[in-house]
Amino acid sequence: MTTKQTVEHEEEWVEPYRTKVVERIHLPSRAERERLLREANYSIVFLNSADVYIDLVTDSGTGAMSDKQWAALMQGDEAYMGSRNFADFEKTVQEITGYDRVIPTHQGRAAERIMMELLVSPGDIVPNNSHFDTTRAHVGKREAVPLDLVGDWLWEFHSDHPFKGNFDLDKLKTCLDRYSDRIPFVAITVLNNMACSSPVSMANIREVSRLAKAAGVPVYFDACRFAENAWFIKQREEGYADRSIDDIVREMFSYGDGCWMSAKKDGIVNIGGFIALRDEALAGRCCELLVLYEGFPSYGGLARRDLAAIAVGLREGMSEEHLSHRIRQVQYLADLFEDCGVRTSRPVGGSGVFVDTEALYPHLTPDRLPTVTLCCDLYLEGGVRAGAIPMDMNVIDEAGEITTRVFQFARFAVPRRVYGKGHLDYVGRVVRRVKENAARSKGYQMVYVPDILPHFFARFAPF
Repeated sequence: MTTKQTVEHEEEWVEPYRTKVVERIHLPSRAERERLLREANYSIVFLNSADVYIDLVTDSGTGAMSDKQWAALMQGDEAYMGSRNFADFEKTVQEITGYDRVIPTHQGRAAERIMMELLVSPGDIVPNNSHFDTTRAHVGKREAVPLDLVGDWLWEFHSDHPFKGNFDLDKLKTCLDRYSDRIPFVAITVLNNMACSSPVSMANIREVSRLAKAAGVPVYFDACRFAENAWFIKQREEGYADRSIDDIVREMFSYGDGCWMSAKKDGIVNIGGFIALRDEALAGRCCELLVLYEGFPSYGGLARRDLAAIAVGLREGMSEEHLSHRIRQVQYLADLFEDCGVRTSRPVGGSGVFVDTEALYPHLTPDRLPTVTLCCDLYLEGGVRAGAIPMDMNVIDEAGEITTRVFQFARFAVPRRVYGKGHLDYVGRVVRRVKENAARSKGYQMVYVPDILPHFFARFAPF
């Protein structure tokens, strides 16, 4: 598919916002980039943002807040208890999710920590379509097994499956039949970020809920990109084209017992998250740990003005105008990559473009780290930062045995409301040059690997 075929009308590419404040960006020289990457131990994690020209390493907390969000910040009621900002925030989350109890946290991983500490015990198995990296780490820290039940279609980068983020229902049935006494809950990640940010269909969510409840197992959502998931349901699933995003979201959450969320994604804020639940007793226990780890239940480790910005951002993130433009940006970037022969996950998902690094560097064996190679080549070629995410996934076979499978990809995450078409065109040109020179790359080796979240802290050296 070419870019021209994807963008049907030029007016659809007009950003649904105007720029009021700008931040200057700087491209270091090639010699400077070589030095900076060497000093960062060839890990893009350790590069300073001032030395990055276009930063696509994550869409988490990197979006641009609106004038209404900034105005909300100026009206912060910083009362320790009973802040009016909490009341507005609580009402907004209740209306969106349908869950009565709302517990703010400073970000999503704080919510994960509380939920896992309360619900997961050593030896448990936690099924998910696929775990986000911090979720996986929190389950592992509880000495439990994070089990990924996404379908095998995930490994087919050019598969036309419209909902690649779905659970493989047969695998879920096998898991529930064999391990139900060890399963504290089933988690559904929407969008399924570690499955190339692919959506989960409503039919799949509904059936996962039915199977879990039949086994007496609750269902919780990792909801950080719930609005994007709803957008894809509206666009791709039969029977939802005429439904509003609000309606789709409420139906989606109706199949679960609660959720946790990093508001730094679809809430379009720089910090913040929450837990939302039906269970009053569980919510009370969450609040007890919240006070211990985060803060009082009416602020949860955040300034109250941040709660005000989240309340506004959640609504803005559900706007069809915003979602349409955002997804088209991601699609446009993916088409630029495909046009120069770089294979991306299709159909394109929500948070960014996922590149098949093994296809880009077919001469590099896995031990020469093609994902790390791409990230280093991108920075050296044009000051672009993307994310390298090699992941060990725990999967289940037909006999119910749990094994490990490695999935490697690079993610170009597009921050919300930050970059324009010119920035994406530049990234496309850099990727084209990387593709042209890929055969010359010799790869990288790990020189330091921590036990927890290795892709955040590992250090590398070129072969």
